[in-house]
Amino acid sequence: MNNVLVIVYSYTGTSRRVAELLCSQQGWPMAQITDARPRSGALGSWRCMLDSFFRRQPAIGYDGPPPSDFDAVVLVSPIWMLQLAGPMRSFVARQRDRLPEVAVLSVMGGQGAPNAVAEIGKLLGRSPVLSSAVTMREVDDGSCAARLQAFGTAIANAEDSHAVVRPVTLSPQSI
Repeated sequence: MNNVLVIVYSYTGTSRRVAELLCSQQGWPMAQITDARPRSGALGSWRCMLDSFFRRQPAIGYDGPPPSDFDAVVLVSPIWMLQLAGPMRSFVARQRDRLPEVAVLSVMGGQGAPNAVAEIGKLLGRSPVLSSAVTMREVDDGSCAARLQAFGTAIANAEDSHAVVRPVTLSPQSI
């Protein structure tokens, strides 16, 4: 699949850095999900926690082309309280019928990526074709670059859209 769109939601900028690196490695375009209401300060952090705990779907904006114009999309999102970030949940729920093949790349402090992948699969009614996760530490020290390259290459080389691929080599290392 060469026609791939990377769609990112980033609260702190870490997920955006991951998406930008993946896009630069693969030559893919990137689109962004934004909060309709800013999440600055303590109240914004509190809303992040409530969105995760109650699995709320907050109001969002989307700045990008229609996902249906692509063969696949890569959803890049942070993990909040071991769950999918609320704005990405909103995007998937609202766009589910327009999303082609989906791969998921989670950015986390240490845990929660399988929960996010399962929730996306449930919202879509089908499993993502590929999933992986990186930790914030790996993003900060740059050690995730090779794994992102392998993840991107696996998506680009995917031909059987019904095969779900979860190579062990794409799993985050224990810290």
